[in-house]
Amino acid sequence: MFRKLVTIEETQKIICQHFKPHPLGTEEIHLLNAAGRTLAEDVTATLNIPPFDRSTVDGYAVNAEDTFGAEENRPITLKLTSIVNIGEMPKTKVTKGKTAEIVTGAPIPQGADAVVMLEHTERANSNVSIFSPVVKDENIMKTASDIRKGQKILTKGTPLNSRQIGMLAAIGKAKSKVYRTPRIAVLSTGPEITEPGKKLAPAKIYDINAYSLSVAVTESGADPIYLGVIQDDLNELQKALKNALASADMVITSGGVSVGPKDIMPRAVNSLGKPGLIVCGISIKPGKPATIASIYGKPVFSLPGHPASALLVFDLLVRPLIQQMARKEVAKPTEVKAVAGTRMFPAKGRRTYVMVKLARDKKDRLTATPLASSLSGAITTLAKADGYVQIPENVQFIEAGEQCTVHILNGQNPGN
Repeated sequence: MFRKLVTIEETQKIICQHFKPHPLGTEEIHLLNAAGRTLAEDVTATLNIPPFDRSTVDGYAVNAEDTFGAEENRPITLKLTSIVNIGEMPKTKVTKGKTAEIVTGAPIPQGADAVVMLEHTERANSNVSIFSPVVKDENIMKTASDIRKGQKILTKGTPLNSRQIGMLAAIGKAKSKVYRTPRIAVLSTGPEITEPGKKLAPAKIYDINAYSLSVAVTESGADPIYLGVIQDDLNELQKALKNALASADMVITSGGVSVGPKDIMPRAVNSLGKPGLIVCGISIKPGKPATIASIYGKPVFSLPGHPASALLVFDLLVRPLIQQMARKEVAKPTEVKAVAGTRMFPAKGRRTYVMVKLARDKKDRLTATPLASSLSGAITTLAKADGYVQIPENVQFIEAGEQCTVHILNGQNPGN
């Protein structure tokens, strides 16, 4: 199939022109399943938090004026009248010269306006000696001091983590309305590909891409639909792709996108609907054969069969789109400055991404060294890499010792 290579910037513009990510609908799920999801509604508190004045310490609820003048060698003695337990409303009122024993979190009894810490007291039968005075509201968490009834506590579009889910639980919500998670179909193709778990025949290799890409989809905030390995047969591919488009919001394939006689993926994808192929080859290395299609508004990314190429193109183009579909903030790539450990050469006329390992040299400089086995077919290239150095088309090479920018791969530690 005829290819017209486009730059990575042109590719990104084409993607933006054809795909306008919009909410895929909402669903209500239990809070225990809501971590990592995106809130689809504003949330307003239906009660005060705390709903009553409560003690922040173990001690004695008092009228603050009764403690004025208390000193270490001249304590003030109050009469103990009751005990206030957590989870129970006080049964008696604290009047002048009286006190009630109270525990952390228990409601403040009527008539009391402060709590003396236990360590500043001494009890003998029903007499409590106060050795340090308190002021009004000391050691008390007031009603609505945390959340006020009617207050908007979370806004639509907020990513839910442990803190936000705790706020929802605090106001009594057991469920939350969130945006639906995108479903992404993932499949591999190639006569040499065998699914892991099956016996490996001669001249065959195990399917790396469907597994690594499925996990990359999960990391991006979507649910992968693993469709396994499809043989290089036009009818079989068309059938599998139609089923994938019917059940998923996006389809990712790997393999079959080069220029060999068996590379029929672009033809299969282009036959599925309008407008069909929108990108058929990108001027980058690795990842040149990558193909992108729009089938009645659904994106289909056909990535190279080489694992490092497939994952790099996913990181550059697919991950941001999935994050937008999932209503998540598109993660900005982490970048660090380093010096080139050796000279780095680009591919002629193509944007080149050189996988590098970061380390400190004898001068304590952060150094980026290209991986010796930086071949697009080697999965260890990405497994060992901390990130990549991008070499523009118009740059002849990056000299050893020259400062360069390292783009940290998703999930990697940029180093010390």
